Amino acid sequence: MGARCSKFSACWLHSHLKPSAVESPDPENGSRNERSLIPIFSEFSLEDLKSATNGFSSDNIVSEHGEKAPNVVYKGKLQNDTWIAVKRFHKTAWPDSRQFIEEARAVGSLRSERLANLIGCCCEGDNRLLVAEFMPNETLAKHLFHWETQPMKWAMRLRVALYLAQALEYCSSKGRALYHDLNAYRVLFDQDGNPRLSCFGLMKNSRDGKSYSTNLAFTPPEYLRTGRVTPESVVYSFGTLLLDLLSGKHIPPSHVSFISSHYYVWGVVLSIGIPSYVNVIGYDTVTASGIPLALDLIRGKNFPMLMDSCLEGHFTNDDGTELVRLASRCLQYEARERPNAKSLVTALMSLQKEAEVPSYLLMGIPRGNESSKQPLLLTPLGEACLRTDLTAIHEMLDKSGYKDDEGIANELSFQLWTNQMQETLNSKKQGDAAFRAKDFATAIDCYTEFIDGGTMVSPTVFARRCLAYLMSDLPQEALGDAMQAQVVSPEWPTAFYLQAAALFSLGMETDAQESLKDGTNLEAKKSKN
Repeated sequence: MGARCSKFSACWLHSHLKPSAVESPDPENGSRNERSLIPIFSEFSLEDLKSATNGFSSDNIVSEHGEKAPNVVYKGKLQNDTWIAVKRFHKTAWPDSRQFIEEARAVGSLRSERLANLIGCCCEGDNRLLVAEFMPNETLAKHLFHWETQPMKWAMRLRVALYLAQALEYCSSKGRALYHDLNAYRVLFDQDGNPRLSCFGLMKNSRDGKSYSTNLAFTPPEYLRTGRVTPESVVYSFGTLLLDLLSGKHIPPSHVSFISSHYYVWGVVLSIGIPSYVNVIGYDTVTASGIPLALDLIRGKNFPMLMDSCLEGHFTNDDGTELVRLASRCLQYEARERPNAKSLVTALMSLQKEAEVPSYLLMGIPRGNESSKQPLLLTPLGEACLRTDLTAIHEMLDKSGYKDDEGIANELSFQLWTNQMQETLNSKKQGDAAFRAKDFATAIDCYTEFIDGGTMVSPTVFARRCLAYLMSDLPQEALGDAMQAQVVSPEWPTAFYLQAAALFSLGMETDAQESLKDGTNLEAKKSKN
């Protein structure tokens, strides 16, 4: 659609077009095609990267610890307007330039939409730099631990877990099963809000160019014995990420200590490999009395105490128990008892929720070039339409009743009381009963009879039939009713919100966002009066 629905709906109706005439969008969009065209790996000059990062300006630093980090990451922009992330190693790192280039080329050969891919490197003099795709929407740590507007939704947490497992499976299939420091800071979000695993963690240790190391905050038990990371160690670290997603809490490295060969603590981790977060259960220090309770929590006997309180009411016990069980399998003390990446993908695939909703909507962030705009402050109905949460929309429409119809029927066409009028009202009454009972097929039939009767005009009936169409997987018909409701009541925010829900269902996201904006602006105007 060229213009947004609020601008063309009157023309659409007066042209007598049926809802089925509304065209569906192309199956592929430009941004998705562009995203798949990842640049081939190449070697950059130091001058190229200086120019891209404004001389490695401190204003362009995006790494977590700024200039104090041993290897600083900068945001940059190439001459072709491509945004990049540039990791600059300390000058003493990677003494063997050939080894550095070979390792970078090996990682740069990987190409996946689950990775923030490595697209180049620079090796001039003592300078060692890696160049990767830039991810504009922060880290998992930021969205999970330090959120400002909304906590991460349950469906999005499940998606993060799945996408990371898919990233690890892909890397493993390409002979790169080892990963350095897998944690919430290594997970980045792209322009569409999709989680990506940073390619930087796939590089071997810069000190010897051969081994991988890990941070003590995320150390698997076998690393303490051997000093080496194995594919099973990566699965262990994945288990700690699952606990992060479940609890929404982060235990800093200062809380990590090694008590004995049998009690390794990150939260509480016993020799049988079952962890929990001390903070979550109310223990500031590890005590003998805290250990059994922690074990009970992770075993699922009382797992809701482990869960992020912000998730209350948004997940089922079965789903929560299954994710806790999967985390505990990843955190087994014996490496051979942990699942591999492929089995993680299979397990997580069956847990996915709201799979049809784009990640940026679940994350509540603008998409692509809209990232500089302020997000809309939506009402509950607007938020439900944004998520295409039809159950929530039904509940709100049912609760609000017909209060928004006041004055419309009398103003437009209130005819003499006749038998035909009585039959029409009976159709509406039967439609309302079916709508409340969620019998949407009957509701559609009864509301259609009422509308076709032509004796009364009701925007609420159009709104209710619109939702019934959406519930029946008829989004084009739903869009037609939402437009009709707007023509009857041009200043009614609900009509615009429902247009957005129908447009989202049709995959017409730009038009849907415009309708959400129009509805929100009308709502704000209404509240001021």
